[in-house]
Amino acid sequence: MIKKLLHEVTAAETSIGYEAEDISKPSHGVIVTHFELARTLDRLNRRFAMFLQTELTKLGVTEIGPFQAMILFGIGNDEFSVGQLLERGNYSGTNMSYHLRQLSEGGFVERVVSQRDRRSTPVRLSTKGQKLCADLNAVGSLCNRFVAKSPDDLRNLAVAFQTLHKIDQVFESAARYR
Repeated sequence: MIKKLLHEVTAAETSIGYEAEDISKPSHGVIVTHFELARTLDRLNRRFAMFLQTELTKLGVTEIGPFQAMILFGIGNDEFSVGQLLERGNYSGTNMSYHLRQLSEGGFVERVVSQRDRRSTPVRLSTKGQKLCADLNAVGSLCNRFVAKSPDDLRNLAVAFQTLHKIDQVFESAARYR
């Protein structure tokens, strides 16, 4: 199992062009553990949810919360069944049905009757959902200007994203092979 996991890590590193470095002596003097990283990401997630809630309130949106807003972003310009949304995101099945019902009742998504499979009812963003995503994207663009003020900042964000994606793949593989 460990060999297979190490193979997955190596494959993930190769796919993003990662060059292994000697982390025994970090240049910044701090060794970051996976636990510390997970705590920081959890805190970031909570703060982002608070930020989204504030922006939703400013926009006069009271029918949904930050989690449902993230589902809207997950749907984007596509059309997905509940199963497809579950595969794409970190959601539980019972919660997804509840959240989609809430989004549908609020007019943010439309349920589409599938001509191929009447048991499946894919969802897509309504005009109201598209407008909300566009409004939140505009706010996000403003925030990005504060975070990424230079080309170096943009590169650092890209590296951070690639690193987090790689760690996500490692944990996903580890969970799969348990």
